[in-house]
Amino acid sequence: MTGSAPLSLASIDIAILAGGLGTRIRGVLGDTPKVMAPIALHGATRPFLDILLDWLAGQGARRVLLCLGHLAERVREHVARHPHAGLTIDCVVEPRPLGTAGAIRFARGRLTSDPAMVVNGDTFVDADLGHMLTAHQSSGAIATMLCVRVPDAGRYGRVEIGPDHTVSRFIEKDPAAGEGTINAGIYLLGRPLLDRIAGGTASSIERDILEALPTGTIRTVVTEGRFIDIGTPESLGEAPTVLAGSR
Repeated sequence: MTGSAPLSLASIDIAILAGGLGTRIRGVLGDTPKVMAPIALHGATRPFLDILLDWLAGQGARRVLLCLGHLAERVREHVARHPHAGLTIDCVVEPRPLGTAGAIRFARGRLTSDPAMVVNGDTFVDADLGHMLTAHQSSGAIATMLCVRVPDAGRYGRVEIGPDHTVSRFIEKDPAAGEGTINAGIYLLGRPLLDRIAGGTASSIERDILEALPTGTIRTVVTEGRFIDIGTPESLGEAPTVLAGSR
């Protein structure tokens, strides 16, 4: 892609993965979809999804595709009632749980840009997505993954990055890991890689797609900005503080 017209967030399709079952926080949320988790922020309570959409719009995003599954109608109704200025938001509902990669494959026909951006719907990271786009385009990589430095990487698998800014190794979860670099849950995936994802079966972007690529294939961009994953009751409780910029 080097030498082609510069990419911008306005020119690419952004898929938000929002179909997970949210089993770890179901005891807190009940029948509320995980992306609709209420977050008290700046004196008001809003769904996490709205905060994520506002953040994307503020960075210049224009086209968003919500990949839905569990409790999809609740999300669709909310989006229809609460439009976001500047964003065109469409929804696609998987017929059964397909995993993160399976959901992208199911939505493949709606992702027309090259690359497309994929965003985990239960994470937020304070990063410059324009910088990520520039790095992806200049490298010519088939995939770029946003990573973040965190003080406690024990909940997550870590990412080992080589001097050429590509992934040299994925490291399994280690509760004693301490500080480390982790996958922040935002990807730029080129058309050839999107087309490689098998259809009709459940699969994971991380495990079945990215970790299967040869060493040195995946470009990384690392940030030290604020990061939150609302997948556990504890982290959901921390979300207002992190999103407000206090941590």
